[in-house]
Amino acid sequence: MVRTVKKPEERRTEIVAAARDLFYEQGYEKTTMRHVMDKLDIAKGTIYHYFSSKEDLLEAVVNETVDGIRGMLEQFVENAQGSALQILQQLIAAGSAVEEAAPILEGLHDPANTGMHTRQLAETITKLAPIYASVIERGVAEGVFQTQHPLEAAEMILTAVQFLTDMGIYHWTPEVLMRRALAFPALIEAQLHAPKGSFDFLLPQNNQ
Repeated sequence: MVRTVKKPEERRTEIVAAARDLFYEQGYEKTTMRHVMDKLDIAKGTIYHYFSSKEDLLEAVVNETVDGIRGMLEQFVENAQGSALQILQQLIAAGSAVEEAAPILEGLHDPANTGMHTRQLAETITKLAPIYASVIERGVAEGVFQTQHPLEAAEMILTAVQFLTDMGIYHWTPEVLMRRALAFPALIEAQLHAPKGSFDFLLPQNNQ
């Protein structure tokens, strides 16, 4: 059988897309490199030319997913209307909705994937923080926020909200998780010296 020869970047993209579909359909643990090879009808040497292991392939899938989220949020900020506070409120809500819609990220909450999941969180925070920082900088210029470190403030906010409430890493009781969720609005407000109540929309009772 004659195999189709494709350009390296095209082949790599095809492998990542196939792996993403398989990880979603049957789970990361149950998916093997052979499954990906069979789905695309490619040789072992082809897939291992691009990815040294299944974990390496998962990392590529996660990075592509996070890059997609970043692109959508950058577009959102570019088109957003209103004050910096309003845009930041909308950005936080939009970011949560977009990430929840990415099945591969949700699948990493399994304790077996803790190491990969931690790297995914770090990748997410590193790539998304500059977007949040740009809105915070605008808020500083408008006088609604007060901070000399917008990027670091964005990183701390994203780390707290995404990392400390992640049940794939921490095994909080529902009571402990609720306590943290109730504290975040006030902590973000204090971090940015924002007007009182600016982030109360994040309170659990407001998201039911």
